[in-house]
Amino acid sequence: MLKPQRLLAEFLGTALLVMAVVGSGIMAQNLTDNVALQLLCNAVATGGALFGLITIFGPVSGASFNPVVTLVGHIVDRESSLRSVVTDIVSQILGAVVGCVIANIMFAHAWIETSTKIRTGGPTWLSEVVATVGLLLIIWGGIRAKANVAALVAAWITGAYFFTSSTSVANPAVGIGRMFSDSFAGIAPESMPMFALMQIIGGVAGAIIIVVMWPTKDTAQ
Repeated sequence: MLKPQRLLAEFLGTALLVMAVVGSGIMAQNLTDNVALQLLCNAVATGGALFGLITIFGPVSGASFNPVVTLVGHIVDRESSLRSVVTDIVSQILGAVVGCVIANIMFAHAWIETSTKIRTGGPTWLSEVVATVGLLLIIWGGIRAKANVAALVAAWITGAYFFTSSTSVANPAVGIGRMFSDSFAGIAPESMPMFALMQIIGGVAGAIIIVVMWPTKDTAQ
């Protein structure tokens, strides 16, 4: 049976996350022309939002906010039904689009824009694989270690903004949402298919490593 609270948590969590990503990108552009400062603003806002959102929505839905994380959870932990996976992913994508639209409105942009920010090339694609694998290891490693996963994910994404050339999207739903913002945080629609493919490849690689590294939920040092 589908729980509306779970779907609402995934929808709201993803929407608020994209608001943080896109809104902080627009604000950073408004405040400074320094790209390094724009990236710093974007990274800090995203990391802070992630920490809060995972903390409050984790007990309700697991706080995936990410189709790759949802799919890997289904494969590795085998606790969710296929129907639940599909509805979670739909909620995440809808939330991402709505979140971007609201961010646009908050900054007096057109409600729906089309990003012109091309993000492509081998280094960018490799970055998305690395960012996604790292995110999955942080999540499952943190769970197995009984650590504060919200803090770990926030720290990983904040750091990965700076050490990956793609600025660590690592999330197909968030990427889709960002297509509708022609701002610092935008992703051009023509760039998104390869982003999604690399994130899926990262998901497969991450799932394999998780199964090998932590074969059971009780595997911990």
